[in-house]
Amino acid sequence: MKDPEDKDYVQSLERGLSVLLAFAGHRPLLTIAQLAGVTGLSRPTVRRLVLTLERLGYLRAEGRAYALTPHVLALGHAFTSSLDLTEVARRPMEAVTEVVGHTCSLIALDGEDAVFLYRVPPRRGMPHTLLPGTRMPAYATAAGRVLLAARAERPDGPFAALTPSTVTDPARLAAIVTEVGEQGWALVDQEYEEGVRSFSAPVLDSANWVVAALGMSVPSSVPLDRVRREYVPALVAAAAEISEALGAAYHPSARAV
Repeated sequence: MKDPEDKDYVQSLERGLSVLLAFAGHRPLLTIAQLAGVTGLSRPTVRRLVLTLERLGYLRAEGRAYALTPHVLALGHAFTSSLDLTEVARRPMEAVTEVVGHTCSLIALDGEDAVFLYRVPPRRGMPHTLLPGTRMPAYATAAGRVLLAARAERPDGPFAALTPSTVTDPARLAAIVTEVGEQGWALVDQEYEEGVRSFSAPVLDSANWVVAALGMSVPSSVPLDRVRREYVPALVAAAAEISEALGAAYHPSARAV
C-alpha cells in the first residue's frame, strides 16, 4: 500500500507488476478489460501498462487478449541464480537423511543423464560410492524420471536393460514418465541396480520450473509399502521445503502420496 507521504514510492512500477501477477492462477490469456477487473485499475491505465510491457517483451498480443512471454522467467531466474542451490538444500537434506537413515542426493539433468550435484550421507545406513559428478542414465532412475517429466518431449530410446527389471519399451517408459509428472514423485524398483530401490521428488524454482531433484536409495529388503508410506512423503516434504526457499508458489506435495 502506497504511503502518501513516501516520495520514493514508484506507483507505476507497482501497477506494472500487478498486471504481470494478474496472470497467476492459470490465466493464460487476459483482455485489457479482464486485467482491469483483476487489478482494480482503470482500463486506460491498464492499456498503457500492457503496451509498455509488450514493448519490453514481457507480454505478447493474442488477438484482443494478452499472454505472458518466456521473458518473464528472467525475473524469477535472477532470484534463483543469486542463491547457492546446495546451500539452500543442505539443511532439508540433512533433516530427511536423519529421518530416513539413508543418503539424500541433489541431482540435475544433463542431456540424457542424471548427475549428482551434492550428497548428504547418514551417520549409519546404506553405503554409497557415488560421488558428486557421477552420471546415471535418467530413464532408469527415480531422479532421472522426475527430471525427464519436466521436459516437453519424452525419451524415445533405445534403452538398455541394465537389470532384468529395467523398463526398455519406449511407449511404456513415456507413460511412466508422464505419470511421474502428474503425481509429483517417482519410485524405481531395481531397474538401475539389482537390490536397490530409489525414489525421488522435484525441486522447483520461483518460476515453478523443475531445477533439480532430491533422490534417495534403499536396499530392496526394505518393503515397498514402507517406502511409499514413510520414506516418499518425507522426501517430498524436503523437496517442497527447498522449493519454497527458492520461491516456488506450488509444489506437488500438495497432492496425496
